[in-house]
Amino acid sequence: MDVLYFAWVRERVGHPKDRIDTVPDTVMDLVEALRAREDRYAAAFADLSALRVAVDQELADFDAPLAGAREVAFFPPMTGG
Repeated sequence: MDVLYFAWVRERVGHPKDRIDTVPDTVMDLVEALRAREDRYAAAFADLSALRVAVDQELADFDAPLAGAREVAFFPPMTGG
C-alpha cells in the first residue's frame, strides 16, 4: 500500500510517499505505526484535527478500514472561497 503526504505533512515527514507492506486494520492503526517510526512522523501526526485522510482517493475517517486499500493520503484541510 502506498502512503502519500501532501503540503506541510510532506514537509514534516521529509518525502512525498512511503510504501507499507503490512496493511494495518484501520487508518488510525496506520497513524500509530507511522508515529512510532521517527520523531518527524510523530510531529506530522501530532494533531489529527489538522489532518484529513483519503483512502483510495475518497475522503475517509481515521476509523476507516484499510482491507484491500491500495493508497492512503494525508493532507491538511482544504479551504476555498
